[in-house]
Formats: sequence, C-alpha cells, structure tokens
Amino acid sequence: MNPEQKSNVAQLHISPEDRRRSSSTVKWIFIGVAGVILAAVLAWKPWSSEGQRTITRPGRTDAMAAATPPSIAPSIAPTAAPVVPADDRGALTVSGYIINRERIEISPRFLGVVKWIGVKKGDAVTNGQVVVLLDDAEYRARLNEAEGRVAQSRVAVAKGELDYERTRQLTLTRIESKQSEDDARLQLDSVRAALHEAQGVAELARTYVDWCIIRSPINGVVVEKLVNPNELVMPQSFGGGRGPSTALIALADPQDLQVEIDMNESDLAKVFLGQKCRVSPEAYPEKTYAGTVAEIAPEANRAKGTLQIKVQIHDPDKFLTPELSAKVEFLTRTPK
Repeated sequence: MNPEQKSNVAQLHISPEDRRRSSSTVKWIFIGVAGVILAAVLAWKPWSSEGQRTITRPGRTDAMAAATPPSIAPSIAPTAAPVVPADDRGALTVSGYIINRERIEISPRFLGVVKWIGVKKGDAVTNGQVVVLLDDAEYRARLNEAEGRVAQSRVAVAKGELDYERTRQLTLTRIESKQSEDDARLQLDSVRAALHEAQGVAELARTYVDWCIIRSPINGVVVEKLVNPNELVMPQSFGGGRGPSTALIALADPQDLQVEIDMNESDLAKVFLGQKCRVSPEAYPEKTYAGTVAEIAPEANRAKGTLQIKVQIHDPDKFLTPELSAKVEFLTRTPK
C-alpha cells in the first residue's frame, strides 16, 4: 500500500473515544422521547373516571350521573309499560256503516204538480225554510169561492138580525104574534149556522193553499232530491213502476249520526247499552271519534245469526259520510 492510500484509510478510521460519544448521544435521545411520552400519558390520565361515558336516563342531572358508581352508571333500567285504564281497552272491534239517525222524506198531503223546487242535493236548510212550491191555482179558486159564501152568509145574518128585532118589537105591541117572533129567531139561528159552515169551508181551502208551500221541518242537509218541476206527486203510491212520486226531498241532520252494526251472536256478551266506543271511519283511519251504544235491536236475524247494534257518534264532523263503512272498538267496562 503506497503512502497516499494509507493516508485515506487513516481518515476513515473512528477512534474509540468518538465511538463512545455517539452511543451516549443516541441514549439521551431515547430518554427524551420516553419522557415526552410519559408526560403525555400523565396529562391524559385514561384511567380516570372523567374520560368514561355515562349513559343516564331522561330527567337525570349531570350531578346525579357523577354521583353514580361506575359499575352502575352504564346500565339502563328497563322502563315499565304505561298502565292503560280499563275504560280505554278494546274488548271487541267490528265494522259497520255510518247512517243518519233520522232520515226525513217530505211528501205532499195531496195529489199535485211541483211548481218550483228551491234546493238541490247537498244544500243546507233551516227549520221552516220554503223548499218546494206546488201548483195552487185550483185551491186558490176554491178559497175565493169559499170566501164569497162567507160574505153572503154574513149578509144573511145581518138581515136575520134586523128581521128578528122588528118582529120582537111588533110582538111587544101585540101587532105580531109570538109565533112570528119565534120564526124570526129560528131563521136568524139558521143563517148564523150557515155563516159558521162557510167560514169552515174557507178555512179548509186556505189550509190547502198553505199546504202547497212545503217547508223544511228540521235544520239539516238535503241528502236526496226526488222530484223536478212540473212532475206529479202524491202522498202514497198506487202501484206500478211509472206512478207519481211519493216524496219530494229527503233531509237528514249531519250532526246526528250513528254506526249500524250487524253483531255476531257469539260477541253479544261483550256489548251493553251505554257502553263507550271508539269510532274510526275506513276512509280516514287516523280520525277517531267517541261513541256510545245507543240501541240494541230486540229481535235477531235468524238467517244471519246477527243482532243489529247502533252506536251514537259524539261530535261528528265533515269526515263522517253516511253510508260509508267505519270500525267500532267497544271498550271494556262492566256496567254499574
């Protein structure tokens, strides 16, 4: 090896002293890193209860949760099911149809022709409102005739009173006999009776004229219009499919509704008069109405094995339409 190569190898040689210095520096680096890690662990304190998540029930404060031992805090006590009162428990649910408690069909009192009808299906009417007019020409003519007879009878009564008074004065002076006075008195009584009869005939004709004006007997809604102007109507049908109409319009009160149910005889033991119910129309299942058993039929249907039950609906509204179906839940409560 020439002198120049020896010189280069000598430069690469590490002395034992420098080797000891490098090992010492690495050791201090490891010690520093370990110290930083230890400081971070001490600052975090993962073993402390402050880092634990505690699940508390609704209504508990943080102070209550902190006071709870760690072994109990994470557990959640089971919530008891709410107690349902006996009146709110359903004993039976059946389906039926919503009906008007009363449906009124207005008919004429005599054979006549419809002159005017002022309502249509769905119109609201009030008690006493004029809804139909019948042709009253004939009855007004009869009324005029009867009133003429009344006027004639009044004239006859006035003449009879004058004749009787004259005859009575002549009888007092003995110019006329007692028999003449009696005849004049009887004649006066006769014309007075004729006047009373004429007044009765006139009152009957006036009643017929008044009957030509058809008024609503209730506050309600027109559920059906059965005739049109110029149609012939009469109180009752005489048979045949093309006879006169027997009714003018049909009315009902929309605030007086019931549910009609054909109850199976095997379920009758669960139903009694006055029983509380919940009514829900099939068209609006989210709507619920309070009801009461209002009627239990006294006779069953042998062919069907059912008994008719009617449930009165409290506070009905526009969502309840007659003749649509509804579910009725009968609540469990023993009658007192």
